[in-house]
Amino acid sequence: METVRFTIDKKTIEVEKGTTILNAAKKAGIDIPSLCYFSLDGMKIENKPGGCRVCVVEVEGRRNLAPACATEVTDGMVVRTNSMRVLNARRTVLELILSDHPFDCLVCAKSGNCELQSLAHRMGVREIPYQGAQSTYRKDTSPSIIRDIDKCIMCRRCEMMCNDVQTVGALSAINRGFMAVVAPAFEMNLEKSPCTYCGQCVAVCP
Repeated sequence: METVRFTIDKKTIEVEKGTTILNAAKKAGIDIPSLCYFSLDGMKIENKPGGCRVCVVEVEGRRNLAPACATEVTDGMVVRTNSMRVLNARRTVLELILSDHPFDCLVCAKSGNCELQSLAHRMGVREIPYQGAQSTYRKDTSPSIIRDIDKCIMCRRCEMMCNDVQTVGALSAINRGFMAVVAPAFEMNLEKSPCTYCGQCVAVCP
């Protein structure tokens, strides 16, 4: 097994080549927050689109911050996970995600069991400084699943579960930019799609 040595928050550790910064940090006991990343270790399946950018870290020698979930460790790499630049960037990213999210935590069924809500508490986000248009989609109802797409943060975990684990293929990312959403093809209702109502998409939704 080929390994690489790198430094993260002044700790020098050795990991298998091909390991991402996020997974290497876990082995070193360093917690890096994330939203889109999800791993099924027993099946060796990972969801790491690098889309949420909550897990950004500072890599010495690079101008831009790097998503820890999608950046592999290289030999001699020096990583900082808690510099002011990193912490400010994560907070800004989270505020931008929340700016296009309904403000209904008090009546939301996920309140108290919501990763987005927990992360906002952890980072001390109390007010959203960004205001503007918000995405508005119809609710997609089916016999056993109600999809409130306004709350989608495009983490694409549900897409991974539907396509890679359950191999149903009912969900995929469609449209671009502000109108991007995870939905059945042609934005058809879930009950008209190949969905089998297994509920795994609901189980992994943050």
